[in-house]
Formats: sequence, C-alpha cells, structure tokens
Amino acid sequence: MKPLILMVDDDAELSALVAELFDREGWAVHAVLTGGDGEKALADSQPAAVLLDVMLPDANGYELCRRWRAAHPAIGIVMLTARGDPLDRVLGLEIGADDYLAKPFEPRELVARVRALLRRQLPERAALTQLRFDALTIDLLKREVRAGDDGAIVGLTSIEYKLLAALARMPGQPLSREQLSEAVQSGGYRPQDRTVDVQVARLRRKLDQAAPGNAWIDTVRGEGYVFVPRG
Repeated sequence: MKPLILMVDDDAELSALVAELFDREGWAVHAVLTGGDGEKALADSQPAAVLLDVMLPDANGYELCRRWRAAHPAIGIVMLTARGDPLDRVLGLEIGADDYLAKPFEPRELVARVRALLRRQLPERAALTQLRFDALTIDLLKREVRAGDDGAIVGLTSIEYKLLAALARMPGQPLSREQLSEAVQSGGYRPQDRTVDVQVARLRRKLDQAAPGNAWIDTVRGEGYVFVPRG
C-alpha cells in the first residue's frame, strides 16, 4: 500500500507539483487548501505524514500542529512555511512538528526529509509501544512520559521528549550532540552544541522534579550523553 501524505497548503500550484513529485516516489497525496478541510481529511484518511503550511486562510498552522500532535501522536508532521527564521523553526519543533522546511525549498530536499520521516516511523510503529524503567515509563505512541512512584505525567516539550526517547532507546550507549540534534530534527537545520546542552539540562531538571534521586541521563565527557537505566 502506498504511504499517504496529506498536504495542507493554500497554494494549489505548489500542491500539484508536490503531488507529482511524490507520485514518482510511490507515495499518494491528498491535497487540501484550508485547515478545516485538513481536519476532515486527517480524521477520514489517517495519513502517514502531513505537510502543513503555517499561514492558512482559515487557521494558524502552529495551532493546528499542536492540536493534531495531541490527537494523533504517531503521525509525522512537516511544516512548510515562507517563514524561515530560526525562532520560527524552534517554535514549530517545540509544539510537535517532526521537521520544518522553509519555502522556497529544493524538491529533492523535501523528498529526502519525508523519506527519512517515513523510514523512522516504520521501526517505531513495529516496536514496543512503551519503554519501561524503574520509576520511568515512556509511551512512544502517546508521546507521554510518566515518572515517580505515583506515575505522574512529566510535562515535556516536543524537543525534550525526542531527546529522552532517543537516549532511552539506546540505554548504555553514549550519543553525541550531533546524533541528538538529528533525533530532534533531520535535515539541514542543526542546533548549536550549547542548545543541546540547555535542552538536556531542562530535561534532567524536569525528571528530577518528578522522581528525585533518579538520574537517568549521564554526561560522557568528550562524547555527549548516555541513558543509564536505574533499577
């Protein structure tokens, strides 16, 4: 079965070009022009990935991304926008987008990013839906993290969740800052090393607040970070 890509963008000409491009890759495309139609299509067709424009005539793409991520945790979301400022990219990633591509974009780059997203989804969907450690549970489908004796939900940003999931999938194996950056977003955009350090520090602080005394993430000098199962 062909992977189905939902494209929500008010540029009909661009949507037609992307549909033709993806057809050569063996992917099906359902293109709509408004956020309202995107809501209906998402509910009806359950696509593998969504290409979502930020500036739609009837909706804010960031708000749609936030809502769709909460309702459909396993879906891939790539934001397409004319706003290429780094702060806009960070915002898109923080609210749940898997990737962010500024217009105008190179067609081959779009194909490569969507292919990488679909490839990452396959093992994740086939694998166990949860990673369980002492006092810590990571739900890969709901994108939900629970910690502590009471199993309270830990309020993580999208970036913090992706960092934790990447580390926890490979316990005991150090991951470099570059590898963690790739886990947050594939493609050309790379946070600086210091940005990764700041995000990991925030993640550690939230985990410690939820389950004091459980230090799951260790620093590996000269390499990066490692997830160390406790218990």
